[in-house]
Order: sequence, then structure tokens, then C-alpha cells
Amino acid sequence: MNADCKPNGTFLWIDRAWDEIARLRANKQLKSGQVLAQCVGGCDSSGVPIPGGLIHDWVGVVFVPGVSLPQTLLLLQDYDHARDYYRPDVTRSKLLSRSGNNFQVFLQLKQTDVLTVVFNTENRILYIPLSVSRVCSTSHSVRIAEVANAGSPQEHEKPPDSNSGFLWRLDSYWRFEEADGGVYIQCRAISLTRDIPPGLNWVVAPFIKDIPGKSLRFTLGATRAALLRKFPAAR
Repeated sequence: MNADCKPNGTFLWIDRAWDEIARLRANKQLKSGQVLAQCVGGCDSSGVPIPGGLIHDWVGVVFVPGVSLPQTLLLLQDYDHARDYYRPDVTRSKLLSRSGNNFQVFLQLKQTDVLTVVFNTENRILYIPLSVSRVCSTSHSVRIAEVANAGSPQEHEKPPDSNSGFLWRLDSYWRFEEADGGVYIQCRAISLTRDIPPGLNWVVAPFIKDIPGKSLRFTLGATRAALLRKFPAAR
């Protein structure tokens, strides 16, 4: 992934993974407003198995017409209002600190699929300008705590040894490229969850298997929609 961020790197997943005909088809889909997403690892099961856990690896891309790279970064870095852009998946958000291109951010995440689970997360985010048209960004979770009784007066964080393990770590690798009259936005999301315990497969498996891809598609689609709302001249 670091090689992608070199000046002459193959920046976007769709440019590296497919032949010319497939790239043309993908670009047509992106220009029509679709989000393209694909599982990278553990695609034939619920994830890549490790002792006691599963790793989920997804990549996706979307195209936003009419907006510029500075406009895109202005919205993405507006972390105090991320809850407005990404409802219902983000229920609270706050910029904790900033030093240049380094951000420390609090996000409360809500994930729903059969079960509903809420997490308090703190994330360290770095933006790396490559040129006037390209920027890389990395986001690493530094703290994740599952929340009990979210939204009620009894809301509190569960102790680490009593959480359900639906999200232990989340790292995201973003690519932004201004081209073709808009901005391509790519995100590769790699998450760590518990494995699927025997006897609870019917409850846990759909949540663990489906949430990573659904969450990535939602995030990219919501980013596109928020940019078009914030910069209506882009329509």
C-alpha cells in the first residue's frame, strides 16, 4: 500500500486490478454514481482466520463529479460534523486534537445487522499530500470500546473482557485523486473481530460477515452524497 503512494505508483485499485475493458466498465459505473467494492482477503469465508479472531479486508472506490480535491479534504477533515455526514453509522464525532496533517478523532460507531452494537473509538489519522491532484490518508484505531445502553442515561463502556468482540481494531487507507472533472475516493478498510463461536453461528455469522462490506459501501456512498450537498455547484 505504501508503494501506491509513491509519485509514479498505481494509485487506484481499479487501475491495478483490471484490464483495460474492465477499467472502462468500472469507470462508467463510477460516473453513474455507483460505489464499487470488493473483498480482498478471506472472501470465501467470514474473513481471514487467526487464533481467536478474523481479519476482514475490503477495498472500495467512488467518483464525485464537479468537486475539487481541496473541497473533498475540507469535508473529510470536518470531524466535528462527521456525525451529520455519516448518520446512522456515526452517532457522535469530535476532533480531539490536530497538529498539521495529523488528527486525533473520536467517533461513536453504530453497526446494525440482526444485532445492533455501538462502539466508542479514538483514531489517529494522517494525511499525506503527494501532488496537487493526489493525497493519501491512513487512519488507525488507537482505542475501541463497546458501549452498553447507548443513548440512555445508563450508557457506559463495557470492560474489555466482557465485550462481544465485534470490532477490536479498524485501520483505513484512503486515496484521493482529482481527475476527469471530479475526485476519485478510495478506501481500503481492514478490521479485526472475534471468530464465530460454536452454537451462535446463526446470530453472529451474518453480523461479522456482512458488516465490513456494508459499512465500506455506506461510508463511500455517504461521502459522495455529503460532498454533493455541501458543494451544490458540483451537480
